[in-house]
Amino acid sequence: MTTPTAPPASTDPDLSHVGPRDKAEILAQALPYIRKFHGKTMVIKYGGNAMTDPALQADFAEDVVLLKLVGMNPVVVHGGGPQIETALNRLGKKGEFIQGMRVTDEETMEVVE
Repeated sequence: MTTPTAPPASTDPDLSHVGPRDKAEILAQALPYIRKFHGKTMVIKYGGNAMTDPALQADFAEDVVLLKLVGMNPVVVHGGGPQIETALNRLGKKGEFIQGMRVTDEETMEVVE
């Protein structure tokens, strides 16, 4: 049986400017949440707009990996609003929303599926 090891230090240049004091502060703020949610399952919606931006795709994936590394159990459910709207527009159908929630009739559900 092997002993788990810490992931390698990030080589992301955007994090290179974060000093030890700031890293300690970030960790101090995160620890209560890590303790509270350790072993818990978290459902995370990966929205359609985030799916269309490569930078957001990478950031989202890194965040999900981090949650798993600190002992949480992320479950990702996908959105797809922009993609659904594009498909509906091609069919000449307009999406219907009530208070920001999509109303999905039978015809729209066929597109969504």
